[in-house]
Amino acid sequence: MDAARAALAQENAALKAALAVAQTNGLEVAAELAVARAKASEDMALIAQQKLRIAKLERQVYGQRSERSARLIDQLALTFEELETGATEDEIAAEKAVAMTTTVAGFTRKRPERNTFPDHLPRERVVIDPPTACECCGSARLRKLGEDVTRTLETTLRQWKVIETVREKFTCRDCEKISQSPAPFHVIARGWAGASLLAMIVFEKFGQHQPLNRQAERYALEGVPIALSTMADAVGSVCTALDPLLRLLETHVMAAERLHGDDSVLQRRTGRMIAMV
Repeated sequence: MDAARAALAQENAALKAALAVAQTNGLEVAAELAVARAKASEDMALIAQQKLRIAKLERQVYGQRSERSARLIDQLALTFEELETGATEDEIAAEKAVAMTTTVAGFTRKRPERNTFPDHLPRERVVIDPPTACECCGSARLRKLGEDVTRTLETTLRQWKVIETVREKFTCRDCEKISQSPAPFHVIARGWAGASLLAMIVFEKFGQHQPLNRQAERYALEGVPIALSTMADAVGSVCTALDPLLRLLETHVMAAERLHGDDSVLQRRTGRMIAMV
Protein backbone atom coordinates (compact mmCIF):
# COMPACT_ATOMS: atom_id res chain seq x y z
CA MET A 1 0.00 0.00 0.00
CA ASP A 2 2.81 2.36 0.91
CA ALA A 3 4.55 1.56 -2.36
CA ALA A 4 1.39 2.38 -4.32
CA ARG A 5 1.02 5.68 -2.48
CA ALA A 6 4.64 6.54 -3.13
CA ALA A 7 4.26 5.72 -6.82
CA LEU A 8 1.08 7.80 -7.01
CA ALA A 9 2.77 10.73 -5.26
CA GLN A 10 5.73 10.47 -7.61
CA GLU A 11 3.45 10.38 -10.64
CA ASN A 12 1.52 13.37 -9.29
CA ALA A 13 4.74 15.33 -8.82
CA ALA A 14 5.84 14.45 -12.35
CA LEU A 15 2.53 15.64 -13.76
CA LYS A 16 2.77 18.90 -11.83
CA ALA A 17 6.30 19.45 -13.12
CA ALA A 18 5.18 18.71 -16.68
CA LEU A 19 2.26 21.11 -16.28
CA ALA A 20 4.57 23.83 -14.98
CA VAL A 21 6.90 23.33 -17.95
CA ALA A 22 3.96 23.46 -20.34
CA GLN A 23 2.68 26.66 -18.74
CA THR A 24 6.13 28.22 -18.96
CA ASN A 25 6.44 27.24 -22.62
CA GLY A 26 2.98 28.64 -23.28
CA LEU A 27 3.90 31.96 -21.71
CA GLU A 28 7.10 32.09 -23.73
CA VAL A 29 5.27 31.37 -26.99
CA ALA A 30 2.65 33.99 -26.15
CA ALA A 31 5.39 36.52 -25.36
CA GLU A 32 7.23 35.78 -28.61
CA LEU A 33 3.99 36.20 -30.56
CA ALA A 34 3.26 39.48 -28.76
CA VAL A 35 6.76 40.78 -29.55
CA ALA A 36 6.41 39.74 -33.19
CA ARG A 37 3.03 41.45 -33.39
CA ALA A 38 4.48 44.62 -31.86
CA LYS A 39 7.36 44.64 -34.36
CA ALA A 40 4.95 44.13 -37.26
CA SER A 41 2.73 46.95 -36.00
CA GLU A 42 5.75 49.23 -35.73
CA ASP A 43 6.74 48.44 -39.33
CA MET A 44 3.22 49.14 -40.60
CA ALA A 45 3.11 52.45 -38.74
CA LEU A 46 6.52 53.41 -40.16
CA ILE A 47 5.40 52.60 -43.70
CA ALA A 48 2.25 54.67 -43.25
CA GLN A 49 4.32 57.57 -41.90
CA GLN A 50 6.64 57.47 -44.92
CA LYS A 51 3.67 57.41 -47.31
CA LEU A 52 2.27 60.46 -45.56
CA ARG A 53 5.59 62.28 -45.85
CA ILE A 54 5.90 61.43 -49.54
CA ALA A 55 2.38 62.69 -50.25
CA LYS A 56 3.08 65.97 -48.46
CA LEU A 57 6.38 66.43 -50.32
CA GLU A 58 4.78 65.68 -53.67
CA ARG A 59 2.07 68.24 -53.02
CA GLN A 60 4.69 70.77 -51.97
CA VAL A 61 6.96 70.14 -54.97
CA TYR A 62 4.32 69.85 -57.69
CA GLY A 63 1.98 72.42 -56.23
CA GLN A 64 -1.12 70.23 -56.16
CA ARG A 65 -3.99 72.25 -54.75
CA SER A 66 -6.89 70.03 -55.70
CA GLU A 67 -9.42 68.86 -53.15
CA ARG A 68 -8.58 65.28 -54.06
CA SER A 69 -4.93 65.63 -53.00
CA ALA A 70 -5.99 67.25 -49.73
CA ARG A 71 -8.40 64.40 -49.02
CA LEU A 72 -5.65 61.90 -49.82
CA ILE A 73 -3.29 63.50 -47.30
CA ASP A 74 -6.06 63.54 -44.69
CA GLN A 75 -6.76 59.86 -45.29
CA LEU A 76 -3.07 58.95 -45.09
CA ALA A 77 -2.75 60.93 -41.85
CA LEU A 78 -5.78 59.15 -40.40
CA THR A 79 -4.35 55.76 -41.41
CA PHE A 80 -1.00 56.61 -39.85
CA GLU A 81 -2.47 57.73 -36.53
CA GLU A 82 -4.58 54.58 -36.28
CA LEU A 83 -1.55 52.36 -36.99
CA GLU A 84 0.63 54.35 -34.58
CA THR A 85 -2.00 53.99 -31.88
CA GLY A 86 -2.28 50.26 -32.49
CA ALA A 87 1.51 49.90 -32.45
CA THR A 88 1.67 51.44 -28.99
CA GLU A 89 -1.08 49.14 -27.73
CA ASP A 90 0.78 46.11 -29.12
CA GLU A 91 4.02 47.33 -27.56
CA ILE A 92 2.43 47.57 -24.11
CA ALA A 93 0.87 44.12 -24.56
CA ALA A 94 4.29 42.73 -25.49
CA GLU A 95 5.89 44.33 -22.41
CA LYS A 96 3.29 42.66 -20.18
CA ALA A 97 3.75 39.29 -21.88
CA VAL A 98 7.56 39.47 -21.68
CA ALA A 99 7.37 40.40 -17.98
CA MET A 100 5.81 36.98 -17.29
CA THR A 101 8.81 35.16 -18.76
CA THR A 102 12.53 35.05 -18.11
CA THR A 103 13.88 33.97 -21.50
CA VAL A 104 12.07 36.15 -24.06
CA ALA A 105 13.81 39.39 -24.95
CA GLY A 106 11.74 42.53 -24.54
CA PHE A 107 10.78 44.95 -27.29
CA THR A 108 10.83 48.73 -27.15
CA ARG A 109 9.92 50.88 -30.11
CA LYS A 110 12.34 53.47 -31.39
CA ARG A 111 10.79 56.88 -30.84
CA PRO A 112 12.07 60.20 -32.14
CA GLU A 113 13.34 62.64 -29.55
CA ARG A 114 10.39 64.67 -28.35
CA ASN A 115 10.42 68.45 -28.34
CA THR A 116 7.06 69.20 -26.75
CA PHE A 117 8.13 71.75 -24.14
CA PRO A 118 8.50 75.16 -25.85
CA ASP A 119 10.63 77.59 -23.87
CA HIS A 120 7.98 80.34 -23.86
CA LEU A 121 5.48 78.29 -21.83
CA PRO A 122 5.17 79.18 -18.13
CA ARG A 123 6.60 76.72 -15.64
CA GLU A 124 4.79 75.56 -12.53
CA ARG A 125 7.17 74.07 -10.00
CA VAL A 126 5.65 71.42 -7.74
CA VAL A 127 7.99 70.20 -4.98
CA ILE A 128 7.04 66.92 -3.33
CA ASP A 129 7.52 66.84 0.43
CA PRO A 130 10.97 65.38 1.09
CA PRO A 131 11.55 62.44 3.41
CA THR A 132 11.96 63.37 7.07
CA ALA A 133 14.04 60.34 8.01
CA CYS A 134 16.54 58.03 6.37
CA GLU A 135 14.86 55.06 4.68
CA CYS A 136 17.74 52.84 5.77
CA CYS A 137 18.45 53.60 9.41
CA GLY A 138 15.68 56.03 10.38
CA SER A 139 18.03 58.90 11.19
CA ALA A 140 16.68 62.44 10.82
CA ARG A 141 20.11 63.94 9.99
CA LEU A 142 19.57 64.40 6.24
CA ARG A 143 21.24 66.83 3.87
CA LYS A 144 20.09 67.63 0.33
CA LEU A 145 22.10 65.84 -2.36
CA GLY A 146 20.26 66.87 -5.52
CA GLU A 147 16.89 66.50 -7.22
CA ASP A 148 15.16 64.82 -10.14
CA VAL A 149 12.74 66.86 -12.26
CA THR A 150 9.93 65.30 -14.30
CA ARG A 151 8.40 67.62 -16.92
CA THR A 152 4.79 67.08 -17.94
CA LEU A 153 2.97 69.09 -20.58
CA GLU A 154 -0.46 70.06 -19.26
CA THR A 155 -3.35 72.25 -20.34
CA THR A 156 -6.09 73.95 -18.32
CA LEU A 157 -8.83 75.85 -20.12
CA ARG A 158 -6.66 76.10 -23.22
CA GLN A 159 -3.87 77.65 -21.20
CA TRP A 160 -0.71 75.69 -21.77
CA LYS A 161 1.94 75.21 -19.13
CA VAL A 162 4.71 72.82 -18.20
CA ILE A 163 4.53 71.32 -14.71
CA GLU A 164 7.93 70.57 -13.21
CA THR A 165 7.61 67.97 -10.45
CA VAL A 166 10.70 68.06 -8.27
CA ARG A 167 11.84 65.16 -6.09
CA GLU A 168 14.63 66.37 -3.84
CA LYS A 169 17.37 63.94 -2.85
CA PHE A 170 18.75 63.76 0.66
CA THR A 171 21.69 61.83 2.00
CA CYS A 172 21.95 60.63 5.59
CA ARG A 173 24.80 62.12 7.62
CA ASP A 174 25.05 58.92 9.63
CA CYS A 175 24.93 56.10 7.06
CA GLU A 176 25.24 58.06 3.77
CA LYS A 177 22.07 56.35 2.46
CA ILE A 178 20.23 58.43 -0.17
CA SER A 179 16.52 59.09 0.50
CA GLN A 180 14.03 60.46 -2.02
CA SER A 181 10.26 60.64 -2.33
CA PRO A 182 8.73 58.21 -4.84
CA ALA A 183 7.98 59.42 -8.36
CA PRO A 184 4.46 60.74 -8.97
CA PHE A 185 1.86 58.62 -10.74
CA HIS A 186 1.54 59.07 -14.50
CA VAL A 187 -1.50 58.03 -16.49
CA ILE A 188 0.71 56.57 -19.22
CA ALA A 189 4.25 55.27 -19.29
CA ARG A 190 6.92 57.84 -20.14
CA GLY A 191 4.25 60.33 -19.05
CA TRP A 192 5.10 63.48 -20.96
CA ALA A 193 1.43 64.55 -21.01
CA GLY A 194 -0.80 65.35 -18.05
CA ALA A 195 -4.20 63.80 -17.40
CA SER A 196 -6.17 66.83 -18.62
CA LEU A 197 -4.23 67.01 -21.88
CA LEU A 198 -4.69 63.28 -22.48
CA ALA A 199 -8.42 63.55 -21.77
CA MET A 200 -8.74 66.42 -24.25
CA ILE A 201 -6.86 64.60 -27.01
CA VAL A 202 -8.83 61.38 -26.59
CA PHE A 203 -12.20 63.15 -26.29
CA GLU A 204 -11.61 65.23 -29.41
CA LYS A 205 -10.50 62.15 -31.35
CA PHE A 206 -13.28 59.75 -30.34
CA GLY A 207 -15.97 62.10 -29.03
CA GLN A 208 -15.67 64.92 -31.55
CA HIS A 209 -14.28 62.78 -34.42
CA GLN A 210 -11.35 65.16 -34.78
CA PRO A 211 -8.31 63.37 -36.30
CA LEU A 212 -5.02 63.80 -34.51
CA ASN A 213 -3.42 65.61 -37.43
CA ARG A 214 -6.09 68.32 -37.19
CA GLN A 215 -5.51 68.59 -33.45
CA ALA A 216 -1.76 68.82 -33.99
CA GLU A 217 -2.25 71.67 -36.49
CA ARG A 218 -4.43 73.57 -34.00
CA TYR A 219 -1.99 73.06 -31.12
CA ALA A 220 0.88 74.30 -33.30
CA LEU A 221 -1.08 77.49 -34.02
CA GLU A 222 -1.42 77.94 -30.25
CA GLY A 223 2.37 77.77 -29.93
CA VAL A 224 2.65 74.15 -28.75
CA PRO A 225 3.82 71.90 -31.61
CA ILE A 226 3.28 68.20 -30.83
CA ALA A 227 4.33 65.52 -33.31
CA LEU A 228 1.55 63.39 -34.77
CA SER A 229 3.41 60.20 -33.81
CA THR A 230 3.73 61.44 -30.21
CA MET A 231 -0.01 62.06 -29.96
CA ALA A 232 -0.89 58.71 -31.52
CA ASP A 233 1.51 57.00 -29.11
CA ALA A 234 -0.31 58.64 -26.19
CA VAL A 235 -3.73 57.58 -27.51
CA GLY A 236 -2.55 53.98 -27.74
CA SER A 237 -1.37 54.07 -24.14
CA VAL A 238 -4.66 55.58 -22.95
CA CYS A 239 -6.66 52.92 -24.82
CA THR A 240 -4.67 50.22 -23.08
CA ALA A 241 -5.12 51.86 -19.67
CA LEU A 242 -8.90 52.12 -20.18
CA ASP A 243 -9.33 48.60 -21.56
CA PRO A 244 -10.45 47.11 -18.17
CA LEU A 245 -13.22 49.73 -17.98
CA LEU A 246 -14.26 48.88 -21.53
CA ARG A 247 -14.52 45.19 -20.61
CA LEU A 248 -16.70 46.00 -17.59
CA LEU A 249 -19.03 48.15 -19.69
CA GLU A 250 -19.19 45.45 -22.35
CA THR A 251 -20.10 42.83 -19.75
CA HIS A 252 -22.78 45.09 -18.28
CA VAL A 253 -24.32 45.87 -21.68
CA MET A 254 -24.28 42.27 -22.88
CA ALA A 255 -26.02 41.15 -19.70
CA ALA A 256 -29.23 42.87 -20.82
CA GLU A 257 -32.20 40.77 -21.85
CA ARG A 258 -32.49 42.56 -25.20
CA LEU A 259 -30.15 44.84 -27.14
CA HIS A 260 -31.23 47.37 -29.77
CA GLY A 261 -28.61 48.67 -32.19
CA ASP A 262 -28.69 51.96 -34.09
CA ASP A 263 -26.03 52.44 -36.78
CA SER A 264 -25.07 56.06 -37.31
CA VAL A 265 -22.67 56.97 -40.11
CA LEU A 266 -19.97 59.38 -39.01
CA GLN A 267 -17.30 61.13 -41.02
CA ARG A 268 -14.72 58.65 -42.29
CA ARG A 269 -16.07 55.84 -40.13
CA THR A 270 -19.17 54.05 -38.89
CA GLY A 271 -20.18 54.39 -35.25
CA ARG A 272 -22.57 52.12 -33.39
CA MET A 273 -24.63 53.08 -30.38
CA ILE A 274 -26.21 50.24 -28.42
CA ALA A 275 -29.24 50.98 -26.26
CA MET A 276 -29.89 48.55 -23.40
CA VAL A 277 -33.48 47.47 -22.69
